[in-house]
Amino acid sequence: MGGQFTSEQWLPGPLGEVFPFFADARNLERITPPWLRFRILTPGPIEMTVGTRIEYKLRIRGVPLRWESEITVWEPPYRFVDEQRRGPYRSWIHTHRFVADGVGTRVHDDVVYSVWGGRVVDRLLVRRDVAKIFDYRRSVLSKMWPGRVTPRPATG
Repeated sequence: MGGQFTSEQWLPGPLGEVFPFFADARNLERITPPWLRFRILTPGPIEMTVGTRIEYKLRIRGVPLRWESEITVWEPPYRFVDEQRRGPYRSWIHTHRFVADGVGTRVHDDVVYSVWGGRVVDRLLVRRDVAKIFDYRRSVLSKMWPGRVTPRPATG
């Protein structure tokens, strides 16, 4: 059983500034909630391109896990896709899209995933956790790019 999650946020920075921030894998640690104890294990520098694999460690609900993702689409400065190759989900495909919007950039996150345990596990645990992670991320990003920030509520 699969789930979908979308998030959108306008940041008051030009596309040429916003995309490189997200394209730097090291910045993921900065925008991931501390309770996940997220750390990148892949030695740097990490060159982002199709086929790049990045390994992480984190804790989900206190359980230590390893996660490996692969960049499967790389279209700077407009889009990239990372897909879980090893990790806690049956599948996880995260599309990051960036659109110039006035004096800023609209950042879109579209995640399609499936979990072990199906719809019940997704509804009771996973969907809420994913929403909290993206809420935290929007909050941190709004502080990093101060100005008129108009986050849209996450949808699941």
